[in-house]
Parts: sequence; structure tokens; C-alpha cells
Amino acid sequence: MPDTFTGWVAHDPKSPLTHEPFTPKPFEETDIEVQISHCGICGSDVHTIRSGWAPADYPCVVGHEIVGTATRIGSAIPSSKNIKLGDRVGIGAQCSACLRPDCEACADNEESYCPKMVGTYNSRYPDGSKAYGGYANRWRGPGHFVFRIPEKLSSEEAAPLLCGGVTVFAPLRRFGAGPGKRVGIVGIGGLGHMGLLFAKAMGSDAVVAISRSSAKKSDAVGSTPGSLGADDFIATGEDKTWAKKHARSLDLIICTVSGENMPLAGYLRLLKRNGVFVQVGAPEEPLPPLRAFSLIQKGVKLTGSTIGSPEDIRVMLELAAEKGVKPWVQTRPMEEVNLALADMHEGRARYRYVLENAKKTGKL
Repeated sequence: MPDTFTGWVAHDPKSPLTHEPFTPKPFEETDIEVQISHCGICGSDVHTIRSGWAPADYPCVVGHEIVGTATRIGSAIPSSKNIKLGDRVGIGAQCSACLRPDCEACADNEESYCPKMVGTYNSRYPDGSKAYGGYANRWRGPGHFVFRIPEKLSSEEAAPLLCGGVTVFAPLRRFGAGPGKRVGIVGIGGLGHMGLLFAKAMGSDAVVAISRSSAKKSDAVGSTPGSLGADDFIATGEDKTWAKKHARSLDLIICTVSGENMPLAGYLRLLKRNGVFVQVGAPEEPLPPLRAFSLIQKGVKLTGSTIGSPEDIRVMLELAAEKGVKPWVQTRPMEEVNLALADMHEGRARYRYVLENAKKTGKL
């Protein structure tokens, strides 16, 4: 019979999570099992718990920014993974894909776009068993989506990178952030603050923070250890001329915010000819309407991006370790998960909460 894990379980959209046992997927020789030490709180967790995007598959254990210790390794895990018992490892928002050579996405090392992609929680494996996430004491799943954590990254700093970090890093990498590019990041929150850190670490000529107000300007702008490294700041709700003043100044914009009232046409005005706007925030409501001329006049590209591939995660972790990219995190005891979720929903995080299991024992 399968082992029993324990975690914080959602049973409906409104009730608090309850601490109780659950049954993970059956162990296969392609799997790795992890004793969880840390798990970041992602906005996706909140959307899922309250069935914001669609009805959740209750009972559900969320959490997909998981770090812990490898405690069981299947015999079919390739040596190229270089994961041994006792190693510190992480799991992001995806835990399975078909990995078939005739799958266009998997063959191109873009497993996150596989039609048979399985999310780390609120999803089902091909055998019908549920995928349970990281608000728990243990995790079990395919080793292809488990990654060694570099020694230079602490567990609490590494956890948010595995979903939030790669969600902004992947489009920055794909669309050429770096020398010769001016990059804008819309939204200074859990995702956006990591977007600023990575755009800067990749060597972009300029990194511009974009927010409704200047409340977070002191966090965003500057080169000191106490700032996120942005070179400039645009407060769209305080300067009525912002779109005109900064028109044609950016090559790439990563948008982490969601909302039907966001000034999408104004954001596109900031782009240079052939500039790219990438939506990574996933609102529950539709995006605002857009006039065709916002796209036509400069040949700009409006696109989206989901999480990141295993290759994106590997490259990101290496860069974060090399350049010292450290998300701003606040650790919370795992047993305070309900309070932490409420604080997250109220926007109190600066800028990412990370749940921490009891030290030494790893117990909840």
C-alpha cells in the first residue's frame, strides 16, 4: 500500500486548510521522494484554493516552490541527474509531462508546454492518481522535474525561484534580456521583484520598475544591497503623462500584474519598434480590450509565457548562484499557513512568504 503523508489540505474554497494525512501517487522507479523543509507561497496557491480560475480538484494540497532533502531515489533515475540521497533538491510548478520524442514541446525541451503537462498540485498523473504539493512533510514525484539546489543558495531563497523566479526568468531569457536591451517590469510584488533582480543580473542596459504608485520606489531603485537594482521608476497612477514621457523607451516588458483596468495600451506605447510585451500574471478576469493600432503602428508583439522548462530552471539556478540573485523572503512556520495565506491575500508580503517545516525533524 502507498505511504501516507501529512499536509495542509483544502476541502473547499472558503474553509481554512486542515492538517491531515493524504495518499501520494504510487512510488515508481522514475520517482524521487523528498523530505520538505521549505515551500514558497505563490499567488497560484490562492487562486487554486478558492477555485478562482476553475473549480479545484478537492481535496487539494497546494505549494509548488518546494525545497527539501532527497530521501528515496528510484532505480531508473539517470546518473546525469546527479542527485544522491541526502542532497538538497527542489521542485517547481510542473511535475510531469509525456516526454515522448514525437511531442513537439518535449522534443524541443519545452516540457512546460506539453499537452499532457501535470502540475505539481491540483492535477492528475496519467494513472489517475492525484498530484499533491508542498504544504506538507513530504513530496513524491517524477525525478525529471527535481533539481539540485546550488550550495550558494539558501533553501528559503531558492524556494521562490522554482516557480515565481523561473516564471519571469524564462521570458527574459527567451526574448534576449541582457546587454543592449532596456527592460521594464510591471508590478513590484512576488513575481515582479524577482523580474527586476534577474533583468539586472543578466546585464540589461537599463531596468525600469513600473507600478501604479511610488510606494515601492525606494525598494525598487538603486544599486545598494537594500534595493532591487532598478535604474528608473514609472508610477502610472501618479503621472498622467507617463506613457507619452517614456514612449518608445523599452525593448521588452514583462507584466506580472493582473486586472481588467490595467493600462495595457499605455504599456505597449512604452515599447520600441518590434518590442515585446509578455504577460505572465494570470488574472481571474479578462485582460482589458485593445485597439489594433497599439500593435500595428510599431510592429510590437503581445505574447504570454508560462512557468519555465527544466532547462530554464537549471540555467536560472546557476545564474542566481553565480550572480547572487536572492529573492526578498519572509519565512513563516508551516503551521501558520492559514494566517500566512491571509496576509498574502492582503498584500503584506515583502515580497515572498516561505513556509518552513520544523527544523531538524522536518515535521509539521
